[in-house]
Amino acid sequence: MNVLLCPFSDPGYLYPAVAVGLELRRRGHSVFTLARPGTATALRETALPILPADEYGGAGAFSVGRWVETGMSQYRAVLDAARDVRADAVVTSLLCHGVLLAAETLDLPVTVLGFAAHLWPYRDQVEGEPERVVLREWRLRELLRHYRATREQAGLPYRRDRRPDRPLIGAGLLLRGDPALEYPGAVLPEGVHHVGPCSWEPRADPPALDRLAGHLARVGKPVVYVHLGRVFGGESLWPRLNVTFTGGPFQAVVEQARSGAPHPAADADVVVVRRPWMGPLIELADLVLTNGTTSPVLNALRYGRPLAVAPAGSEQPLLAEACVRSGAAVRFTGGAEVLKAACDDEPLRNRVRWLGARLNESGGAAAAADFVTGAVPIAPDRRTKREGPADDATRSTATGSAATGSAATGSTATNAL
Repeated sequence: MNVLLCPFSDPGYLYPAVAVGLELRRRGHSVFTLARPGTATALRETALPILPADEYGGAGAFSVGRWVETGMSQYRAVLDAARDVRADAVVTSLLCHGVLLAAETLDLPVTVLGFAAHLWPYRDQVEGEPERVVLREWRLRELLRHYRATREQAGLPYRRDRRPDRPLIGAGLLLRGDPALEYPGAVLPEGVHHVGPCSWEPRADPPALDRLAGHLARVGKPVVYVHLGRVFGGESLWPRLNVTFTGGPFQAVVEQARSGAPHPAADADVVVVRRPWMGPLIELADLVLTNGTTSPVLNALRYGRPLAVAPAGSEQPLLAEACVRSGAAVRFTGGAEVLKAACDDEPLRNRVRWLGARLNESGGAAAAADFVTGAVPIAPDRRTKREGPADDATRSTATGSAATGSAATGSTATNAL
């Protein structure tokens, strides 16, 4: 079987897809990655073949920061790449609407890797969840609006689905967290599945890690690993970080990630890094402070580190709410006393260990790979829209002519955003 990975090329989206791809390759399948050319360095050790998105007209199409505007270039790139590798299945990320539409046009099952928790409305309404925080209905409406706009640009007919979220699911959408991060009593919609963390990251650079560990040892204070996410026009966390780590009991390793320019105070006990790996940094830390994005949350729990959360926008408030509600995190409003209380809170630490053990024992990439293979017909018909005379019709769809794509098929459906 040939599998095309086409997630966003940002680490938080790319690495889980790579984990699934490596598991599929271990099982004997051929796996290809459509990604930004710059990912080649990070993925070199995997030896997975990389199809540069730029060469398929997809420059910028797989950057999550541009997901709203690049649906059509993403769509065209996936159409061509899937034909080139004779793909039998596609794996992508949440928000990759162009990939969903390309898979539908080519009649390929597409598996979507989601976040740590479900982001859309549950199967039935639940009582007590603060909608002003989680914004499930609003988020689904906005995603569908962008999806439909891209669908119209691609010349695909309007879909009539029993459930409004169905077009965003593909063959299935897999959540990388645990049921403990969902609202108590909530039931996931049909097709939404928890598989657990799909964990992979490049190997750490030993000299760089040794230098950092030596510096932290010389300072001698307990370490907080800080992973910043995008601010989305909100308040930067840097003023609070400077207050917390200047003259206080903790020092910080701050992963800049996609948060913009760093602003550490001159006398703050802060080291700013930009690394393609975080596991070894979390191992050096006593606690993880994050805006509440999926990767640092899951890694903190997997390594048994308590969490402090300070969400900004996007999915961050929902996931931060889930972490606090599950008993694995405290809210960070500023000041070292909050961090110290979290480090000293034994019930919180026990809850973190319990949830981390559940995540580490979940199926993860293996469960996701099971879903990908299960979504493909037992004997794939190689004479599909991907090749032969039908290619011309497929290509005309990419230029905006009318097409009649069928919904991506699979075994069980999986819906989660």
